[in-house]
Amino acid sequence: MSNDSSNTSGKSRGIYLLPNLFTTAGLFSGFYAIVASMNDRFIEAAVAIFIAMVFDGLDGRVARMTNTESDFGAEFDSMADIVSFGMAPALVMYNYALADLGKMGWLAAFVFVAGGALRLARFNTNLGSSDKNFFQGLAIPSAAAIVAGLVWVGSEYGIKGGDIGGIAAVITICAGLLMVTNFRYHSFKDVDWKGKVSFLVILVIVLAFVVVATQPSVVLFSIFFLYALSGPVLTIKNVKKLKLGHILGDNDDDDDADFNDNEEKKKAAEKPEKED
Repeated sequence: MSNDSSNTSGKSRGIYLLPNLFTTAGLFSGFYAIVASMNDRFIEAAVAIFIAMVFDGLDGRVARMTNTESDFGAEFDSMADIVSFGMAPALVMYNYALADLGKMGWLAAFVFVAGGALRLARFNTNLGSSDKNFFQGLAIPSAAAIVAGLVWVGSEYGIKGGDIGGIAAVITICAGLLMVTNFRYHSFKDVDWKGKVSFLVILVIVLAFVVVATQPSVVLFSIFFLYALSGPVLTIKNVKKLKLGHILGDNDDDDDADFNDNEEKKKAAEKPEKED
């Protein structure tokens, strides 16, 4: 008896054109960011990383919508992510602000790259067992957005990278370390994108686009910076007693159960009581 039935439940072994086109576009954007930063075009480099984030968000959704998910696509996406959101932000930041710091500068950039690689490896190995509603550690595109956002803000307002080299190094290192922590971050995968919403929600979305359009560099950097801070706050708020396993190392089942139990209690408290 063949094992074809076991393969049908998982991802296909084939190579599909459409989702991999989006992945390739994201990879190209990350590569372009590196080249642009080498020519001191830092705004273009930072914007290219944000464009890569858009393509990264589209490739998986397109694959699921068209039923073209594959093992090749998943591996290709991870390889593209380490370039677009690992190497590209680190090198863009290095060329902008870290080069004058000497050894400290390239070590800060390396911490970010290593953190991104470890984050992707852990995500891929825990894909089937992790809670889909939360990320374990800061996702690599979000970390890349913080680093690229800082470069974008600094370049747009005429701030020389050498003047903020120390701050840039600290932010780059912190972003790299947050990726390998156990802090919980909302994945927003529980949002019902197909459900009906009120007119007020649409109005808020329109206003959000207007706010972003006014000062995209500052607004995007602020959003992702606050999102990075939400992980430690969310974790500390939802555990009874903070342990080392909540921050670093391997999370044990008791820690996960503790966090999930507090989340369930919180959701239950938010539900209105039924009238008799």
